Amino acid sequence: MVPIEKIEEWTAKYKSWRNFVFDSYQSRLSEMLQTIDTLAFMNMDRRLLRYLQDKAKINQSEELQVTHQQIAYDLNTSRVVISRLLKKLEIDGKILLHRNQIIVQEL
Repeated sequence: MVPIEKIEEWTAKYKSWRNFVFDSYQSRLSEMLQTIDTLAFMNMDRRLLRYLQDKAKINQSEELQVTHQQIAYDLNTSRVVISRLLKKLEIDGKILLHRNQIIVQEL
């Protein structure tokens, strides 16, 4: 933790520190607004597909080792809902389902 006195001093003295702090705030605010937008206005099937795509990008692999229950927990919904939506995404050709593995076709 950085003492508040140092933060005030560095913000006034160092432009690079000030830019770092403001960029960090901007990044966190954008992330928060995107999350609120997703929760408030996006259907669960779109949320699920975005979740899978984001997880694939983070893991740098189209193959995800994850259970339906883990996804349900992360998206704050039931496993049954996730299973149905995953099957629909598979029928639509957006993913391939295997036991404890999902292959994301659309990145």
